[in-house]
Amino acid sequence: MGFAVSSGRPAAGAARLMLGVLPAVPTVCAFVGTLLLFSLFLLVQGQPATDALGLIVQGAYGSSFAWQNTLQRAAPLMLTALCVALPAQVGLIVIGGEGALALGGLAAAIVPQLVPAATPWFVATPLMALFGMLAGGLWVGAAGALRQLRGVNETISSLLLSYIAIALFKHLVEGPLRDPATLNKPSTPPLPDAMTIGSLPGLDVHWGLFWGLVACIAAWVFVRHSTKGFAMRVAGGNPRAARLVGLPVNRLAILACVLGGAAAGLAGMFEVAAVQGSANASMLVGYGYAGILVAFAARQNPLAIVVCALLVGGIEASGSLLQRRLGLPDATTLVLQGLLFANLLAWEAFGVRLTAWRTKLQAAARAGETSASLEGKHA
Repeated sequence: MGFAVSSGRPAAGAARLMLGVLPAVPTVCAFVGTLLLFSLFLLVQGQPATDALGLIVQGAYGSSFAWQNTLQRAAPLMLTALCVALPAQVGLIVIGGEGALALGGLAAAIVPQLVPAATPWFVATPLMALFGMLAGGLWVGAAGALRQLRGVNETISSLLLSYIAIALFKHLVEGPLRDPATLNKPSTPPLPDAMTIGSLPGLDVHWGLFWGLVACIAAWVFVRHSTKGFAMRVAGGNPRAARLVGLPVNRLAILACVLGGAAAGLAGMFEVAAVQGSANASMLVGYGYAGILVAFAARQNPLAIVVCALLVGGIEASGSLLQRRLGLPDATTLVLQGLLFANLLAWEAFGVRLTAWRTKLQAAARAGETSASLEGKHA
């Protein structure tokens, strides 16, 4: 691929435009490939592919009710996706968001039992958020510490720690912390009304959506415009070079894991305080695992996570409509998510060529700017 540099500013502008578009190419190609494979999957079963795709769009975004259902599901996905995206900045692949969400929700559910019943919401709610974030952050931070201090693969350790967290959650909810009044559905004691979190004004969507957006924006600012964030990206790009220039790579990696786990723990707190009203097995519906898909679709970009969470949340929200209209199992949307994840991984192999193109585009942009500057001086 060649780029002309003699045209000065137009060439530099075109190169910068292509640099902005280039990171989205693998994701767009993955989405196109997913739609083709999913259509083939439906056609093999004798189902109308175009009708099914139309129903997915309708069930996700076709009405105000559909939008609110999508937003309700997107809220925890934004936070659990950060559990993957933030460690990825330092080159770690952490997939333990489900466990962090479980422990975050459990820790939040314990807070009302530790404080007086008359505790006002503006004290209890921040305490629940703090406990949830601490639980999730420390749990995922343990995977980062194992990686940096003992050389244990973080992907395997975070997944195994997630299984342990879920088992611990079920043990405590069904045992020591169980409310005796919950016979068929083991749960912790219900939260007092003053400690539950309501909906956003004018929407049937809880405040977790707002804080999910805030967390994604804050993560983007931290990663792109802070000294720590820059150091994390340097450590992720070349850990050896980062150590040579004196960066504390181990501490940066553990910090990234703690922050990611804290985000997933916060998602668990909102599931308890805004959706379930207590900690129980109903909150473990796979938001932590779906967050992996969201993070990879967003290519670990915190701002792109918002868009991808809306997409994956919409896919999940459309399952019931597919079931009612076409008689397809509700799990059909899980097949679609699986195909999307497989396509994203397949197109990651395109990254080597993408890096080469990015280098050429950056060179073309710099050359175009230099040429424009020289022309301005001679004019």
